[in-house]
Amino acid sequence: MASLNVGNLGEYLREQRRNAQLSLRQLADAAGVSNPYLSQIERGLRKPSAEVLQQVAKALRISAETLYVRAGILDAERDRDEVETRAVLLADPSLNERQKQVLLQIYESFRKENGFGTGGSEQEATEKERPGSAEDDTGDTTARGTRTADGSDAGPRRTAGQ
Repeated sequence: MASLNVGNLGEYLREQRRNAQLSLRQLADAAGVSNPYLSQIERGLRKPSAEVLQQVAKALRISAETLYVRAGILDAERDRDEVETRAVLLADPSLNERQKQVLLQIYESFRKENGFGTGGSEQEATEKERPGSAEDDTGDTTARGTRTADGSDAGPRRTAGQ
């Protein structure tokens, strides 16, 4: 299989893994990916998604942003505030993955509306927007507000267990 020009990422990951004194298998387990897949990333044969990079970064306790730049998902010259905003949203443990993606889509739509273009993440390029629904995979609607009889916003609606 030909290299996908992600060798720099693979070399960097290998170096970080060794610095953390983790075996390939230990890192794969901690990141929730298969051992062969992680090996292919390290050898520059596979280009991982932003989600996989985030999992690997968390397991290595390093910045996901650094991995995104090395993988070519983020441009190193990108506006720092935008990158930090995205990183904070993705790192928030109180949000589930679906809620994070909905917030990123809303953020991106506001940026487009204000003339700042697209964020360019791999997932945004492949995932279609789903208008009218802020539900996650479990059916929770915490990201969506309710309306009162006069049409004003009553704030976020809480579901059981939250």
